[in-house]
Amino acid sequence: MKRAAVVTAVAVLGLTLTACTDDDKTTGVVDKPDRSAASQPADSPSATATTPAPAKAAKVGDAITITGQSDGEQVQVTLKKVADPAKSADEFFKPDAGKRWVGAQFEIVNTGTADYDDSPGNGSQIADAQGQRFETTFAEITAGPSMTSSAKVKPGAKVLGWLVYEVPKGAKLASIQFSMNSGFADETAEWKLG
Repeated sequence: MKRAAVVTAVAVLGLTLTACTDDDKTTGVVDKPDRSAASQPADSPSATATTPAPAKAAKVGDAITITGQSDGEQVQVTLKKVADPAKSADEFFKPDAGKRWVGAQFEIVNTGTADYDDSPGNGSQIADAQGQRFETTFAEITAGPSMTSSAKVKPGAKVLGWLVYEVPKGAKLASIQFSMNSGFADETAEWKLG
């Protein structure tokens, strides 16, 4: 009797969890740029062909659209520029010994129906060719203004700024990632570097 009750409880729990999932939602790393005329040069073959060429990995300048954890959360993120090495805007604050700073300028456009309310730096990492990942650090660089640490962006609006990472001086950088919800969203945008 106890066994039948446990089996029934497990089955009901399993069905409840299955019903709560969003099967239409993409998860994982999104490393292909958005397919739009804005993200392709007008003279590129895929811009005029009837059958588009397979998308290549996203790179600096490409936009990637990702979703957040809640309904209506969606942003289009463009890695605009990379400064490697990035120079300190403050003569007293420098990278630790044996390290360098790398800056990445992101433009985040709220393409969803809900406000984008996040700390963008919490959801970004840079990786080297060995697979080591490095998170953002607080630093002002000469490349431009820092990304806000508290973005509150209504639908249709955007935010632009630089995130800074501290990496080993000799590290060969391979990719950079950005995710919503301070890195806890199901989708992560990724751009190849180098």
